[in-house]
Amino acid sequence: MNSSLLVPFYAHPADRPEAWTAMVEAAPRLYGVVLNPDDGAGHRADPDFAAVAARLRTAGVRVLGYADTAYGRRPHAEVVTDLLRHRDWYGVDGAFLDQVPTGPESLPHYRRLAASARAAGARTLVLNHGAHPHPSYASLADLLVTFEGPWDSYRGLDLPVADHYCHLVYAAPADARIATSVHCCVPGAGAQPWGTLPHSLEPAG
Repeated sequence: MNSSLLVPFYAHPADRPEAWTAMVEAAPRLYGVVLNPDDGAGHRADPDFAAVAARLRTAGVRVLGYADTAYGRRPHAEVVTDLLRHRDWYGVDGAFLDQVPTGPESLPHYRRLAASARAAGARTLVLNHGAHPHPSYASLADLLVTFEGPWDSYRGLDLPVADHYCHLVYAAPADARIATSVHCCVPGAGAQPWGTLPHSLEPAG
């Protein structure tokens, strides 16, 4: 199985420049990188994030702008503003919509968001459900995150696998095996595990 990494890396470039360089150097192995300057695009452009986004794009990596949707509770206009700021400030070519519900009752809301994301220039759209969603969501996005959680929970599950499913696993050992071809598996734990890189990308020293 060919595998590639979707990396949600939420560390500032000024704090972890070597880690961002490692991702640029790993470009052929990456499905994409989720850019999250400030729980979204933030209120003003950050030149450090703009610089690393440009480096990733030059290396051929998809750059996905992070936007929280609060399980459908966040107003449509606020999410779209985040996506437009990501596009205008960081030149992202995709979108990563977080906290997406799994039930079919939310499909109309996310169908509209998906259309707005595409209109804002998102060539790649990822929906992070964190659990297995209603199958109709597959028509809205390129990739669905159908698991997000710790290794201790993941390793005992027998989850459906498809080319358009992605699993995000944290607090994981270096030898953890992930079922989906697109995935991310990091050692970090606690409130923000996505401040660590996958074991295979961590720079030496």
